[in-house]
Amino acid sequence: MRSVGSAEPPPPGDGAVLRLRGVGLRAGTVDVLSGVDLEVPLAGRTVVVGPNGAGKSTLLAVMHGVLAASSGTIGGVDAQGAACRPRLALVFQRPVMLRRSARANVEHALSIAGLPVSERAARADAALADVGLAYAAGRPARRLSGGEQQRLAIARAQALAPDCLLLDEPTSSLDPASGAAIERHLMALSARGVGLLMTTHDLAQARRVAEWVVLLHRGRVVEAGAAQAFFASPRTELARRFLAGDWLD
Repeated sequence: MRSVGSAEPPPPGDGAVLRLRGVGLRAGTVDVLSGVDLEVPLAGRTVVVGPNGAGKSTLLAVMHGVLAASSGTIGGVDAQGAACRPRLALVFQRPVMLRRSARANVEHALSIAGLPVSERAARADAALADVGLAYAAGRPARRLSGGEQQRLAIARAQALAPDCLLLDEPTSSLDPASGAAIERHLMALSARGVGLLMTTHDLAQARRVAEWVVLLHRGRVVEAGAAQAFFASPRTELARRFLAGDWLD
């Protein structure tokens, strides 16, 4: 199997993209990612799907820079083809909450980003209110429910005013109501111009959210394209099998 590489259609729209060329990540003797060629739009909604162990979470971490690729290049490219440095914020599947209040968790992220002290409280409160957590601003973050902690993680990320939010299965461990609330919030962020790049194992969610889909298997890109076309008429046999629920060997 190989990456679709240059055979993939261009991303939707004419805005900035995050361009990956020949990106690989090796852990010991295992290639977690191998030869990944992608142009991911920084606007709109891109969803990465694939079986367990496909490398979805690793791909997001490498795009963000939390993990360093072993090979290849990653960089932002604007609509004119010039290099740019997009602002990215990553929300982990199981976010780490600091031993402090919800507001202080957001303020800490703003401090690391270099925001002036005088602006942090207002920015944090606005982000908390936006995710519906204004009532919990002074509560210990680690005592919040799972759904509340995930909303706090999103508030912490969106307070950084990113061009694109990278979200690793943001609703996978939540009850249906909490997951639906977060999905609605993410769609609202998208409507306001924040790009979304998220992984999910839930194909129903991918169908609801995605404008652009990337299918990974064994660390390689199997197929990438517009969501409507991907779900209606996938181009590769592996994609057809994946959507049919077959085991991918």
